[in-house]
Amino acid sequence: MPVEQLTLLPLDDPQPQSSEGHLNSLSALSSALKAFHEHMLHENLSTNTVKAFDSDLRLLARFAGSSTPLSELTPGRLESFLDYLRYERGVPCKPKSLSRRLTTLKVFFSWLTKQGVLLSDPAAPLVHHRAKTPVPRVLSEAEVEELLTATDQLRRDPDHPDARPHLLITLLLATAVKKGECMRIMRSDIDVSDPRAASVFIRYANARQRHKERRLRLSPQFAHTLPDYLEQYRPETQLFPCTARNLEYVLDGCAKRAGLIPRVLSFEALRWTCAVRDLQAGMEADTLRRKLGLSCITWAETLEKLGRLTTAPL
Repeated sequence: MPVEQLTLLPLDDPQPQSSEGHLNSLSALSSALKAFHEHMLHENLSTNTVKAFDSDLRLLARFAGSSTPLSELTPGRLESFLDYLRYERGVPCKPKSLSRRLTTLKVFFSWLTKQGVLLSDPAAPLVHHRAKTPVPRVLSEAEVEELLTATDQLRRDPDHPDARPHLLITLLLATAVKKGECMRIMRSDIDVSDPRAASVFIRYANARQRHKERRLRLSPQFAHTLPDYLEQYRPETQLFPCTARNLEYVLDGCAKRAGLIPRVLSFEALRWTCAVRDLQAGMEADTLRRKLGLSCITWAETLEKLGRLTTAPL
């Protein structure tokens, strides 16, 4: 079963002093766009996310008019905007782009509604026909057990024991950390003083990404494997003092040992597997969002994919 998620460390989060407090239903769309931009910056969203949302909303402003009162942006007006993108703009709008722009509308108008600027959300009735994207790879419970058994056997091999594969697999299945986050883990970030409550702190050097920092629960398996790994590899500062590509090779070897070929075992597959197992075990959606290090804005698409993945038993 998935390990229990630790309470995430609170971060300083002062109330934003942005202009949304001065908005009302008669405010111009341009004013709302400026306030929403400030909101995204305050939420420390990535530069690419901010640029994408700003670009999508500028298209809405060009279509509807930047001075249009927010009250005039009805569901019918927004449907007309989507039709404009599909058929009238003169620039091909791929399904994936259209899906993202609809997400932008839903996030923007949901935010205005939650702020009390609008009494009802005009984007709520819009039907979200998502672009078909490959379903993420997720391991079944049987495959997880085969993987853990194979790597634990390697850890205990009497002739050539190797604890690294088991340590890596137990880490990823417990925390769902991304490849880059895994590579940045330092020995000092790990606390295994109590194996039943072992944890790792995920850090970010970039101040704009500090909101992603969190403390995550590790499994007792990880805590019991760590001493063997430290004795065999003797890392000085980084937990894994090698390249990311090298760890990908480790995962390939784990898959072969567990008989998972031709199924590909990757950081992404284990991240999605952990998330699905947590959700099926009853973890609250917002707790899982914070565990994955995702903002509220980028969470919507991930939650939709998780919903599809959890309909089939692991």
